[in-house]
Amino acid sequence: MPTTYLDQLPKTMRAVRCHGPEDYRLEEIHTPHPSSGEVVIKLDACGVCASDVKCFIGAPLFWGDETRTGYVQAPVTAGHELIGTVVALGEGAGQMYGLELGDRAISEQIVPCGICRYCQTGRYWLCAVHDIYGFHRYTQGGMADYMLFPARSLNYKVPIDLPIDKAALIEPIACSMHAVERSQISFGDVCVIAGAGTLGLGMVACARLKNPGSLVVIDMHDDRLELARSLGADITLNPGKGDVVQIIQDMTDGYGCDVYIEATGFPDAVNQGLRMIRKGGNFVEFSVMKEPTTTDWTIIGDSKELNIYGAHLGPGCYPKVIDYLHRGLLKVDGMVTHELPLEKYLEGIHLVHAGKNCLKVLLRP
Repeated sequence: MPTTYLDQLPKTMRAVRCHGPEDYRLEEIHTPHPSSGEVVIKLDACGVCASDVKCFIGAPLFWGDETRTGYVQAPVTAGHELIGTVVALGEGAGQMYGLELGDRAISEQIVPCGICRYCQTGRYWLCAVHDIYGFHRYTQGGMADYMLFPARSLNYKVPIDLPIDKAALIEPIACSMHAVERSQISFGDVCVIAGAGTLGLGMVACARLKNPGSLVVIDMHDDRLELARSLGADITLNPGKGDVVQIIQDMTDGYGCDVYIEATGFPDAVNQGLRMIRKGGNFVEFSVMKEPTTTDWTIIGDSKELNIYGAHLGPGCYPKVIDYLHRGLLKVDGMVTHELPLEKYLEGIHLVHAGKNCLKVLLRP
C-alpha cells in the first residue's frame, strides 16, 4: 500500500496540458496516485524551458515534418524543470530512492526504458523510447499541482535548505554541466560559449570551475553579458557591436579558440563557431534549433579536422549539481528573473519566447 503524507490526496488537480502547437490549456485532471516503486510530489516550482517554447510554437523537432515523425504525445502535461516535495510513496519507493515523506525531490528529465541497446550499454540518456517529462504520456510533466515519478525514474533527494529558486535550476544546470564535460576544457584553453540564456549561463558557471585560460561569452543582450561576467566570464562580446570572429582571431594570434560551445538556438551561431575555432578544436552543439542549419562541412573535415560533440540532457550530473549548488560552488544568482503562478503559464511562455529582460521563468503552483 502506498504511504501518503496527506490524509488523502485531492481527487483532482490543475495541470497545463499540451494539446498541440499554441494549444496549451489549464485543465482539471485526476491527481496521480503511486503504485509500487513510484513517487508523487507536490510541485514547488517548474521552470519554462526554451524547448517548451519551441514545442509551443510548433518546431518540427516536436511535431514532425517531411523527414521525421513528431515527438510529442499529446495531450500531455508540460514541464520538465521541476522540483517538489514528496507527498506519497509507492511500495518500496522510499528505500529505492532514499526518500521520505516531506523530503524535497527531483527526477532526471528522462525515464529510461532499461531494455533498449542504449540503456543496456549504460547510455540511458539516449534511450530509444526516450520518455521525457512533459512530452510523453508515460512521463507527465511538472506544470501542475502534483506529478508522478513513474517506475524506472531516476530520483534524488534535494537538501531542504537549498532555496527553491536554486533547486529549480538543477535540471538546466545538469544539462549545462554535461555540455561542459563534453567540451573537455583544459587549463590554458580559450573557451567560447555562444549564448547567455539560462543554459549558456549555467555553462559559464560550470566552465569557470574548469579554469580555462580565458572564458569568453557571446550574446546579443548586454544585460545577459553583464550577468555572465558576474558568473565568471573573463571576456564578453556582443556580435551586434563588432566582428566577434576577428576579435577571437586577434586574441589567439590568428589560431582561433580551442573550445566552442553553441547554446544560442540560432543557426548562424553554428557557422560563427566554425569560423572562430582553431584547427583540431572541440565544438559542442547543445541547442534545440527551431529550423535547419546549413554549413560548409569541408570546414569540419578537410579544413580544420574538428572534434564535433553533441550534448543531450544531464547524465551523471544531477548528484554533482545538487552538491555543488548546496555548497555554493556553482554561481547561479540572478538567473531566475520571474516567478509566476501556475495560471499565468502563457505569460511565462511568451516571456521566454520574447527573451527581453527575462532569463529563467518559474511557475509556482
